[in-house]
Amino acid sequence: MHAAVPSPSRTSPVVLRDPSWQGHWIGPKAQQPELAGFGHPVSRAPFGRYLFRTSFTLTAVPGSIPARITADARYVVHLNGAEAGRGPVRSQPRRLHYDDLDLAPLARQGENTLVVLVTYYGQANSFWQPAVANATLGRDAVLVLEADLGDRLLVTDDTWQVLDPGAWHIAAAEGIDGLPVECLDARMLPHDWKTGAPDAAWRPAHITPALHMGALARSRPPTDPYGPLLPRPIGPLGGARLTPTMVAAAPSAEAAADHPHPVARVRAHLGDPSCPAPTTAVFPVALAPGPGKDQHLVVDMGRIVCGFLTVDLDAPRGTRVDLMYRESPHRPGVPEPMSSPNTGARYTARGHADRFEALEVNGFRYLHALISGDGPVRVNGIEVREHLYPRAGNAYFRSSDPELDALYTAGVRTVELNSHDAFTDCPTREQRAWVGDGVVHQMVHLTTSTDWRLARRYVELGNSPRPDGILPMSVVGEIEQSGGTTIPDWSLHWLHGVHNLYRYTADRDLLAELAPTARRILAWYLPHLTGDGVLSDVPEWNLVDWSSVFATGASSVVTALWARGLREYADISVLLGNHGDAAWANGLWERVRDGFEMFWDERRGTYLDHIVHGTPQPATSQAAGAAAVVSGLAPTHRHQRIIDRVMDPTRLVTRSWIGGDGGYDDRKIGDELRGFRRVDWDVEEEVVRAQPFLSYLVHDAAAVAGRTAELIGAMRDWSAFLRDGYDTFGECWDWGSPVHGWSSTPTRDLVTHVLGVTPGEPGFGRARVAPAYGLLERVEGAAPTPVGLLSVAFDATGIEVDSPLPYVLVLPDGQEQRHGAGHLRLAFTV
Repeated sequence: MHAAVPSPSRTSPVVLRDPSWQGHWIGPKAQQPELAGFGHPVSRAPFGRYLFRTSFTLTAVPGSIPARITADARYVVHLNGAEAGRGPVRSQPRRLHYDDLDLAPLARQGENTLVVLVTYYGQANSFWQPAVANATLGRDAVLVLEADLGDRLLVTDDTWQVLDPGAWHIAAAEGIDGLPVECLDARMLPHDWKTGAPDAAWRPAHITPALHMGALARSRPPTDPYGPLLPRPIGPLGGARLTPTMVAAAPSAEAAADHPHPVARVRAHLGDPSCPAPTTAVFPVALAPGPGKDQHLVVDMGRIVCGFLTVDLDAPRGTRVDLMYRESPHRPGVPEPMSSPNTGARYTARGHADRFEALEVNGFRYLHALISGDGPVRVNGIEVREHLYPRAGNAYFRSSDPELDALYTAGVRTVELNSHDAFTDCPTREQRAWVGDGVVHQMVHLTTSTDWRLARRYVELGNSPRPDGILPMSVVGEIEQSGGTTIPDWSLHWLHGVHNLYRYTADRDLLAELAPTARRILAWYLPHLTGDGVLSDVPEWNLVDWSSVFATGASSVVTALWARGLREYADISVLLGNHGDAAWANGLWERVRDGFEMFWDERRGTYLDHIVHGTPQPATSQAAGAAAVVSGLAPTHRHQRIIDRVMDPTRLVTRSWIGGDGGYDDRKIGDELRGFRRVDWDVEEEVVRAQPFLSYLVHDAAAVAGRTAELIGAMRDWSAFLRDGYDTFGECWDWGSPVHGWSSTPTRDLVTHVLGVTPGEPGFGRARVAPAYGLLERVEGAAPTPVGLLSVAFDATGIEVDSPLPYVLVLPDGQEQRHGAGHLRLAFTV
């Protein structure tokens, strides 16, 4: 074990914020440079998981030991056997972030051992994409660290040691999941690896310099391909330790066929009708697999959870535990839905000190374990340590209606489960950072949490345009890496997220950074603007949402979403003093307003979905009518007729081009890919209902029209998700993932449209309090502002407001009063 080198030394306080690091990039092996020339790809190492260690001596433990660290791709650092941190947050490779740590709480007088586990995924997955490597850096795992020990700096260099235990591998990816399925053979991993494993075959680590023209073999950040390392933009993730609410075990059965993927083995067992059913058990669970026999264990966490799984067991050496994570219960004889996650893990026991501690974050409710071995096994316990971005502060919503209160709580939980180092679509299947989905998560954060850093991070991470200016449909991962087909309207929802920050923070520096991308997104559509002033034949995947909305030909929905973006960009430009761009955006919006009239259907009182080759098509949807209202393209005098039509429950039909009846539909997906769509509803009289995601637009339209009563009625549809123990909102009406962040609109609505708290001016220069009087017996709650919570409580007799900033209060008769910060109690005249 090597001690920390005495150089570089220091005699005065050091703030570890200098862009130039003292630590070197170090890797597990010497890189053989590949100087292939400009633009030629170099080879990349496969998946690897390595241990790096060093030691240092302290005569006394200082009050703090500031350190900063990052790695490509992920790290977990242990000091004296205890976890000190993990990261970094997901980011584009050229915007790699580092983490600040304080090692003092885990340090001790005398010798200390630091062990860092570094994972390199090799191939892009749903949350990591490899760097465009130079001749050395970006081709394999690398680590950089520096810590201020008081009298000297501890830095990564060639005095560190590295161990490649070869204990982990990743099962081959299947389906669209993109999440790593980790497989650990504990026989190859020292049980004391966290404390330094002194008897293992450690080797010297290698300093890895950047090798390209101009690099001069620099080995300390900043370097290509990672650029200047950036500080972590969000707070720490964490959560509670959760245990199952139900455990069941089955008698041993004929072993499933061997398969390299653990989920495939578990699926094969579950699909065998001869396998016995599990019966209720309690921990510790004694099992007796034998030669040619498997034993099945299943647990129910009682709700969807997300974090690091731990399985504590006593088992003979070589016992194998194949794990499958599920969102929903297994139903014997029912085919597995296409959307079921292919996520799980495999653990092979070392025969002593056996405890599987997952390194990958997974979401699930049900865990199926298939245990194979030659002797008795005892499973002592299973738990999940949740790893989520916490909601901060004490914002709340309560009312006289328990159903609405439950919807508020469910939306908070749904977004919490999709708040990681980015907003994700679902914790169970993908964990991708979709640039459109995240706008709903962002609005829930802005209305329920006092920590808005992840809401900012959403737009910063998404600010990664393709060369043509449009955003990838999902950022950081295999989708962005491919540079392929995108969902153009997802960029317009991202722009709405930028406008949300304009309204809630008015952060000029951030908006100035994001505005050029917003303009390029809007300009990307210009070649598709017809002489009539509408968008037509927009290529790529115009999703809108999973409902059966027509966006081919001249599309009212895409045109209106673009028009909303133009107005929002004009707002931002005015705040930044860029009046020329504001005029550009407003001029385009006026052009669209004049042309948009072609979509109006006077008989039905709403807007058509699309016009093909100059011929109006009869289909109408909630999306088309709502987008017309929120974009301002629909004249005010039409608002009531539009809401009458698109929110009339007797006219609404639920249809999707690719799913329904409980899951994704293979036949429909095949038809969609071939350009064939089945219309099995009355397009003249029925209106296609928005799925939960785009319902945020529908609800905004109802609020613009002053139709809060219908909005509350529509919210109640989300109660259908809250059954059988599930306390989260699903992806679509009656199908898809049971926990999808993009479905959490009711939580935002209850704050902004029922409690009535919104920014009255950009950045909450003044709040606006416009409660939905008369619809509920009593409402109370607290919503975040940049300077603290704003509390409101009202009923038929009066209203009470406690605000940390000035606000406009809208009274039941529509009159507006201006008030300063402070407490107000106002009685209503009956």
